[in-house]
Amino acid sequence: MFDILVYLYETYYRPDACPEPAVLARKLSAVGFDDVEISEALVWLTDLNAMAGVEQTLTAASTGTRFYVQQESDVLGTAAIGFIQFLESAKVLTPLQREIVIERALALDEAPVSLGKLKVIVLMLLWSQGKEPDALMFDDLFVDDEDLPPRLLH
Repeated sequence: MFDILVYLYETYYRPDACPEPAVLARKLSAVGFDDVEISEALVWLTDLNAMAGVEQTLTAASTGTRFYVQQESDVLGTAAIGFIQFLESAKVLTPLQREIVIERALALDEAPVSLGKLKVIVLMLLWSQGKEPDALMFDDLFVDDEDLPPRLLH
């Protein structure tokens, strides 16, 4: 499914350039994606778009601390939670966008969610809202940290 999401992000600069789901499914199938993965990706994207649309109508601000329940911690893992907190502190994500990222990660039925997949979720959320991270943040979102040695604090 994530291969499809990355393909959409790279192929369609804006979400409104994406064809309707039925046409998109045919195009993805013609490119060689599996029908089950296409179906999963389209459902996941439909749910993301529904949530992202709600987020744009809400203007609530939060200055509080987000505590994660055990289920969220188990699914996200410490690396993903740390990265979400980093994105929020860097003002890449609003508190409402953070909640959408968490919900979409929990919808994967995978534990723990890899940092690479979480980054794709963040990119897809920003893409679905027509937002683009600045160049430095874009590099952080597209670099696969799992291929790099761990960062050391000095």
